[in-house]
Amino acid sequence: MSPRSDHRVHPDSPPTAAGEAVPGQPGQAGDDRLAFWARQAERLDWGTEWTDVLDWSDAPFARWFVGGRLNVAYNCVDRHVEAGHGDQVAFHWEGEPGDTRTITYADLRREVCKTANALLSLGLRAGDRVAIQLPMIPEAVFAMLACARLGLPHSVVFGGFSPAALQSRIEDAEARLLITSDGQFRRGRAEPMKAHTDEATRNTPCVEHVLVVRRTGIDVPWTDGRDLWWHELVDAQPDQHTPEDFDAEHPLFILYTSGTTGRPKGILHTSGGYLTQAAYTHGTVFGLDPDADVYWCTADIGWITGHSYIVYGPLANRTTSVMYEGTPNTPHEGRHFEIIEKYGVTVYYTAPTLIRTFMKWGEDVPARYDLSSIGVLGSVGEPINPEAWRWYRQHIGGDRAPVVDTWWQTETGTIMIAPLPGGPAAKPGSAQTPLPGICAKVVDDQGRQVGKGESGYLVLDQPWPSMLRGVWGDDDRYRETYWSRFAAQGYYFAGDGARYDEDGDIWLLGRVDDVMNVSGHRISTAEVESALVSHPAVAEAAVVGASDATTGQAIVAFVILRGGTVRSAGDVSGALREHVAREIGPIAKPRQIMVVPELPKTRSGKIMRRLLRDVAENREVGDVTTLADASVMDLINAGLADGSPQAG
Repeated sequence: MSPRSDHRVHPDSPPTAAGEAVPGQPGQAGDDRLAFWARQAERLDWGTEWTDVLDWSDAPFARWFVGGRLNVAYNCVDRHVEAGHGDQVAFHWEGEPGDTRTITYADLRREVCKTANALLSLGLRAGDRVAIQLPMIPEAVFAMLACARLGLPHSVVFGGFSPAALQSRIEDAEARLLITSDGQFRRGRAEPMKAHTDEATRNTPCVEHVLVVRRTGIDVPWTDGRDLWWHELVDAQPDQHTPEDFDAEHPLFILYTSGTTGRPKGILHTSGGYLTQAAYTHGTVFGLDPDADVYWCTADIGWITGHSYIVYGPLANRTTSVMYEGTPNTPHEGRHFEIIEKYGVTVYYTAPTLIRTFMKWGEDVPARYDLSSIGVLGSVGEPINPEAWRWYRQHIGGDRAPVVDTWWQTETGTIMIAPLPGGPAAKPGSAQTPLPGICAKVVDDQGRQVGKGESGYLVLDQPWPSMLRGVWGDDDRYRETYWSRFAAQGYYFAGDGARYDEDGDIWLLGRVDDVMNVSGHRISTAEVESALVSHPAVAEAAVVGASDATTGQAIVAFVILRGGTVRSAGDVSGALREHVAREIGPIAKPRQIMVVPELPKTRSGKIMRRLLRDVAENREVGDVTTLADASVMDLINAGLADGSPQAG
C-alpha cells in the first residue's frame, strides 16, 4: 500500500534519491531462466520428458515443457502413496456444524480413483468439460482431481454465485456434466444449492447429467435420468484406476473472472507449466516442510487461490492441509483460531479483508487461543495496508512469524511477487520483489521502466510457466485484454498500478481504474484507504473517486468505525480528513467521509466500489446481485438519509 507508511520490521538501509534507476531486474534466476524452470519442473514425475522448456514463437500464446507428458492427479496423489506416505494426512476437514473428516493420501487416492471411474461410466472422455459447484467439502477436491486424472478440464464455480452466473459459465464451456450438492451450510443454516443449479441448467442442453453430493439432507428437486446421487454412483465404483499421461499443454481447467464488458472471461490454464509453478511457489514462498508443517489456506475452492494453494500446489508438495467449510464467525468469532489451535497450524494464508474483520472483532478474540504453532503468515487477494499487516503479525503471528504478502492473479495462475521467509527484512504493505524466475517491472505510459520513488503500471516482461494460455474460445479477447496496452514491448499488462520505493521494492497500488485523478494528481484509492485505517477509530475503509466540476475527481470515503469509538461521527470525520492530509498530503484529503455500518462486498470478500461510486455521485444504485448481502446497500442509504456525516 502506501510507501509513505513504509518501514521495515528491521532497521532501514540508507535511503536513495527518488527517481534513481532501479538496479538490475529483480527476480532473475541466475543467467538462464529456462534452466531454472527446468529444474523446478523436475519436482514433478513426468511420463515423457520435454524436448524444449519454452516455445514462445507464437507469442502471446506460450507452450511450456514442449513434448512433455504427465498426469496432474498422479503427481498430487499416487506418487506420494507409492513412496510410502499413504498414512500421511492430506486434509483435516472441518464442517461448519462441527463434523470432521481426516483424509490420508491413501484415502485420497481411493476416493479420486472411484470418482474417476464414476465419470468414465457416464461416458466422459479426455477433453470434455465438467462444471463443479460445491461447498468447501472434500468431494470438491475429489472431483477436481478426478477430472485432472482423466484429462477433463474442470470449471469450478463459486458456491455463492447465482444461477445466472452458473448458467453463463456452463454455456461458455459447454460442460457435459455438473457436479453439485443438495445444499450447503452457511452461518448455521442449511441453504439450498441443487434448487439453484436446476434453475441454471433449465436451458443448458449441453449438460447430460447432474451429480449430486448429499451434504445437508434437505429435500431437492429431481430429474430422473439426468440427476444422480454421488453416494449411489461413486461409492459403488472400484477404488483403483490407472492414470494416463497427457501433454504438458493439455487444458487442466477454465476459471471465469470478471470482465470489463460484464461478460466473464474463461481463463484457461494447462497442465505441466501450471503444476510446476504451483508446486514451486507453494514450497518456496511458505518454506514448507511436508513432514512437519500443517498448512491452512482459507480461500474457497471456487477461486484461483483455492485451485493453486488448496488443491494443486499443496498436494503436489505432499502437504498436510486444513480445509474448513464455514464462515469465520460461525458459531463464534474465534472459530479460525480454535481450528489453528486444534491442528497446530504452522502456515496460515488468508485475505486482508478477513484480517481487517478480525481487527474489527478485537484483539481479545485471538488472545484466547494458543497460536504459538504459527511460523509463517500469508496475505492474498489485494494489497494489505500496513496497519492490518502489523496487527496480523502481532496478534496472530505473536510478533515473530514473517508475513508474506503475495501478488498474483487468476491469469498468472500462481504467486508472482512476494517476500520470502528468511529473506530481506519485510516491509508492512509491500509485496517487495518478484520471485526467482519471474520478471516484473513498473513502467510509464510509454513502457519505459520508472525510477525509484516513482509510480506506473505493473507489467510482466517475460513469459512464465503458469501463465494463462488464453481466454476460452476467444483468442482476440485474450490479445486485446492482456497484451495490447504494451504491444510494442511485448509486455503482459496486469491491470494494476504500482510504484518503486527508494530501495527499489514494489508496492501495489490496486487496479488502475482505482487510481483517482484529483487536480492532475494520481492518487491510489488503496493509498487513501491505508491512511484511513491507520487511524485508531477506523476498522475498515473504502475509497472511490467521484466526479467533481473543480478537480475532475474528488475523494469520497466510506468508513466503518471500531467498536468503542465514542466521539460523534461528525468529529471523527473531521479528524479523519486531517489524518489523511497528514499521512499523504492535503491533495488526498477526502471531500466527504461517510460513516457506514457495513461495506458492500461480493461473496469472495471484495468491496464493490462501483456501488459506492453510485452513492457518491447520487446515482441510482446498480446491480447488487453479486453481493454477499444485498441489504448492505439499504443500510448505507438509510444511514445517509438519517444524516450520516459528509464532511465538506
